[in-house]
Amino acid sequence: MSDRAALLKGIRAWLALFVVCLVLSGVTAFPLVHELRWAEDVLRLLSAPEHLPGLMDWITRVRDGLDTADAEYPFLLYGTDWLAFAHLVIAVAFYGPYRDPVRNIWVVEFGMIACAGVVPLALVCGPIRGIPFWWSVIDMAFGVFGVIPLYVVRRRIKRLEALLPPAGTIAAMAGSGAKDGVFAAVDRPAAP
Repeated sequence: MSDRAALLKGIRAWLALFVVCLVLSGVTAFPLVHELRWAEDVLRLLSAPEHLPGLMDWITRVRDGLDTADAEYPFLLYGTDWLAFAHLVIAVAFYGPYRDPVRNIWVVEFGMIACAGVVPLALVCGPIRGIPFWWSVIDMAFGVFGVIPLYVVRRRIKRLEALLPPAGTIAAMAGSGAKDGVFAAVDRPAAP
């Protein structure tokens, strides 16, 4: 396997991992009421109230709030439906770098900026909304851990870009009807 093909395979694997995590974090925002009830039941089975009373109190408070919103103001939960939808839409955007990483590196960089934005959002909005600091740390972890695969992908895209032919050659390849323009040479096995 050529260096370009190996880099492309690695880029696609990291992007697939990131997209799966993004989709899972989005999809789990739809059934919040049921998830909190389930989480509370599981924590009680694990004796969390005895060992982690602060966590149990917080989960119970959040579940009570969601139950009230669901029973009396269900339209409030529509906001979390849009949160879930946003995660799914952003995940779709990563098809661009999956298909042509060099041309669509900006999507990866956008994702890195979004991950960085999680930290100040949690630090500013968490206290305003009465969120315990340790919960804000969990929220910030999504941004910190989310940026890791994107950083790896960006570095690999830059290495891939350095291995590609000059721009004039790419234009000639595209004009000749080469599959996927710039990646025709990547997808094709190297000559012996």
